[in-house]
Amino acid sequence: MMAWDLTWFDAAGSVAHRGMSAWRGVEAQHVVSTMRLVDTSEEQALLEELLEGSKPPMPMASQPKHYLLGTPFRYRPAHRSRFRPANAQGQWYGARSVYAACAEVAYWRYRFILDSAGMHDQVLLTEHSFFQAVLEGSSIDLMEPPWVQAREAWTHGSDYGANHAVAAEAQRRAVQWLSYESVRAPGERCAVAFDVDCLREPPQGLDSTIQRWSCKATRSSVMFAREKETFVWEF
Repeated sequence: MMAWDLTWFDAAGSVAHRGMSAWRGVEAQHVVSTMRLVDTSEEQALLEELLEGSKPPMPMASQPKHYLLGTPFRYRPAHRSRFRPANAQGQWYGARSVYAACAEVAYWRYRFILDSAGMHDQVLLTEHSFFQAVLEGSSIDLMEPPWVQAREAWTHGSDYGANHAVAAEAQRRAVQWLSYESVRAPGERCAVAFDVDCLREPPQGLDSTIQRWSCKATRSSVMFAREKETFVWEF
């Protein structure tokens, strides 16, 4: 596995202003869950307001952000992710294609079942919303030189040590986001935002891009379906 070093940040064109459109998927069952507890639209609105007040504040941003752009930065999850150590501030992940975004979510649906003793023989049915956003700002691209030399490190299935190190140095240098190759959909491009200010809605508005997908997950496969489109991953 080739190591990387800090001089790569100083290579010509390594850190540059870049832009990319990306899809992100979120589970879409929160409204259904709260509707079970209320009988009227007024009660629903009040409950949603109370729940919102119990959450950590939205991140500070130079301009107001759609809640789907700011939400990941509100939390410090106890589990690690590819570019974030456990208990560090959340990051915004997305993928250039809907397929790659589904692949990333599918893997974590599978892991959820695998890690839940009571779910081993169960079928998990969930609804998801996929939406598009734009990342623009100071960035590095792990799929381009010099970073691609260490592709094996960036795409390791479970060892995130190199990813965490490059992300930490990137943030120290005020790099706002980076792009990288998807591990769950090899060859596809993904992105992670460290700074909420590098995220914005697409020209047509974020809400207009939302796609609803249904997910069926078991310990051996995950399927995403929408209208006439279906993606399946076997594990």
